[in-house]
Amino acid sequence: MRLNKYISHNTRYSRREADKLIEEGEVTLDKNVLKDFAYEVKESDKIYIKGKPVKKRQTGEVTMVVYNKPKGVLVTKKDDRGRTTIYHKLPGKYRHFIPVGRLDYASEGVLLLTDSPEVAQALMESPLDRTYNIKIDKPVTEEMMKAMQEGIVLDDARAGAHEKSKITSMEFAPFAYYEIRSQGQNFTKLRVTIKEGKNRELRRFFGHFGATILDLKRVSYGGVDLNNLPENKTRYFSRKEYDDLHAFMKRKKKNALIAEKNEFNTQKQGKKGKKERDASDSLSEFKKEVKEAFKRFK
Repeated sequence: MRLNKYISHNTRYSRREADKLIEEGEVTLDKNVLKDFAYEVKESDKIYIKGKPVKKRQTGEVTMVVYNKPKGVLVTKKDDRGRTTIYHKLPGKYRHFIPVGRLDYASEGVLLLTDSPEVAQALMESPLDRTYNIKIDKPVTEEMMKAMQEGIVLDDARAGAHEKSKITSMEFAPFAYYEIRSQGQNFTKLRVTIKEGKNRELRRFFGHFGATILDLKRVSYGGVDLNNLPENKTRYFSRKEYDDLHAFMKRKKKNALIAEKNEFNTQKQGKKGKKERDASDSLSEFKKEVKEAFKRFK
């Protein structure tokens, strides 16, 4: 792994910050200053930054990659029409990596990739913020703003959808945030944050109001920002991003255990209640039978 990638992969520094540290002579191999940006870090190397050792991530831990997906590229393994996919663009070492969600063919920006199916699923199903810069072909209306603030349920959400999509209706939660950045007679540029990743969600939302999205770029996913990552380039998570991910997975597992325990207790209480009801019914039936027998005896 190249030196700057190694630093960004194992520390809180970005690759750009790593380049600056290398340039300033702050990175050493044992006691020797490393200024070769292309240096390939070996397994046995001990890298130091400002005299402090870089702690390698433990083997077996999840690996996360941020990819700046270009327009005109599909997020899929194969395309039956022979169109370009992200796996044509990505280095071969990422062939087995799983994309976290989707960005459609005409969209660009942050796409997270991981070698862990568990993490991919957890992130896709999470209510983490997804932030986009978008441009639509008309001014924003009061109806649009109300729907962004309050949410909207559409029985017909086909406007803005792919022509072959089988999803015809959709419920849109209130946007977590929206900002009109500039507006003209025939366009509006917005920054919006949503907490879901439904099929062509933003295109369908604005399509309902007769607006077409001209540009859509995801600039952040769950606090992982695009920043200055060039188009069609990748970077590893920083140490802080890995720390945030580990904390997120820990919370998710804890919440899952609590939910499982609550469900077990609910079922247990339900069975207990049924037994008590059955016992009560049996006692009532017995009392009835005794009463009837006593009447016959008299």
